[in-house]
Amino acid sequence: MKKLTFLGLGVMGYPMAGHLQKAGFDVTVYNRTTAKAEAWVKEYGGSFEPAVAAAVRGAEIVFMCVGNDNDVMDVAGQAIEAMDAGAILVDHTTASADVARTLCETCKAKQLGFLDAPVSGGQAGAENGQLTIMTGGDEAVFNVVKPVMDNYARHSQLLGKAGSGQLAKMMNQICIAGIVQGLAEALHFGQQAGLDCAAVVDVISKGAAQSWQMENRAATMLDGKYDYGFAVDWMRKDLAIALDEARRNGSTLALTALVDQYYADVQKSGGGRWDTSSLLTRLAAN
Repeated sequence: MKKLTFLGLGVMGYPMAGHLQKAGFDVTVYNRTTAKAEAWVKEYGGSFEPAVAAAVRGAEIVFMCVGNDNDVMDVAGQAIEAMDAGAILVDHTTASADVARTLCETCKAKQLGFLDAPVSGGQAGAENGQLTIMTGGDEAVFNVVKPVMDNYARHSQLLGKAGSGQLAKMMNQICIAGIVQGLAEALHFGQQAGLDCAAVVDVISKGAAQSWQMENRAATMLDGKYDYGFAVDWMRKDLAIALDEARRNGSTLALTALVDQYYADVQKSGGGRWDTSSLLTRLAAN
């Protein structure tokens, strides 16, 4: 039985760590808010430690899912110093590719394995064990970790060297931004035209316009409900990472930059914690 550690028990990490414990692994968790770690142990079993170093000692694989680049470097730095040689650090945080590359080199110097492995699927995907995982790193390390990640993933794939997972996640968020804006505009158009938008969605979702966003968010958007997953604040964090990378690699992300500003409008209206489908609110307000 592998000894595992999970660092960070947010809306994603909490259920992901739970899947590992339910699968029979010996899981130790750490969270900055100790009460959250205590609640996790009460729900799933396992154990928690109030400090990163204590949590990772003896672990064969250390998973982490925290907030942003600064959080990653802080928590990973503490973990790397305390991990046993031969152990593996897996970062599920959506962060910059540069952070992934830096951590990979740091881990190698400490005789540790490393994967950057951001996820897609949102809170529901984490709770249902149906995440998609985009991974960067060495194939040998990936082959060790994949069977463990399979406990909360429907698909995980190695896409290249360290940083590749984060670059793939940027592509994922770029796609989502455009799709959600298109769906919001279509629903707004239908409402303005006096159509039964739910009926229209039922029809067009059977054709080329179909998307995950349409299938899972159109109805809630029409109901004005925006508490179904990934928050606008986090989406803007992710898009900022993508736009920064685009400036460096010469990509043109005109639509992404525009939608990012639309999300800024949603934030200004008090919707920072609404889910990303809330783009419809700024159209309805006009």
